[in-house]
Amino acid sequence: MNKWDTEEAIRRWDMHAENFTAKYTEEGDRSREVLLNPALQACMGTLGGKKVLDAGCGEGYLSRKMVKAGALVEAVDYSTEMLKLARERTPSALGITYHHGNLEKLEMFGDQSFDLIVSNMVIQDLAQYEQAIAEMRRLLVPGGRFIFSILHPCFQTPQSGWVKDETGKKLYWKVNQYFNEGPLEQAIPYDQEEKFLYFHRTLGSYVQTIIEAGLLLEGMIEPKPSAEMLEKYPHFHEDLNVSNFLIFTTRRLG
Repeated sequence: MNKWDTEEAIRRWDMHAENFTAKYTEEGDRSREVLLNPALQACMGTLGGKKVLDAGCGEGYLSRKMVKAGALVEAVDYSTEMLKLARERTPSALGITYHHGNLEKLEMFGDQSFDLIVSNMVIQDLAQYEQAIAEMRRLLVPGGRFIFSILHPCFQTPQSGWVKDETGKKLYWKVNQYFNEGPLEQAIPYDQEEKFLYFHRTLGSYVQTIIEAGLLLEGMIEPKPSAEMLEKYPHFHEDLNVSNFLIFTTRRLG
């Protein structure tokens, strides 16, 4: 078996890129539409005229959304297959430049290049996440903000999941092996033997890494479905029982 590191995570994203995003809309997938996008938009605030980096852009849906909200966007991803899709799906008139690069080291960008960096469900997919978060600080102007979302480290743990009764009814969400940090396979894609990789860390590890990188932690948001989204997609009532995602909002002070 290959070593479970960032390179292996990249290989699997390249392998699954097209199938994973085949049903994406302009809002991405359903979890992004219902949970992540509204929370991220609230965190980002007004984007008009801001220089923004979509750090780990995937097929580019969030880059396109931010440009339409008035941002000046550059985007980067470590998966060449995702970047291929992003370029195919992005009208040239939007003016988005897509770069190939690993967030652990983004040599193509100079110091203090961006007012805002947004990284949506990416930091968890990096073996050297401390290095990546420090790199995001380098790229921010003083006062610039770094916002990133991840799988919630308190609930998405090794051997976590629903406990069901004999009929298959979900009873409660089990959390186990919280302190066992390291690489794990996700449950998706469900129909493939090789799943996506991510790297579990504790909440404390993330917070300490943010502090050591020289960023000010301004907030943590646990997205939940709005009443409007629950009316549109009633099955998301399940997401009121446990938080699947966590968003950090940080700022560079100097």
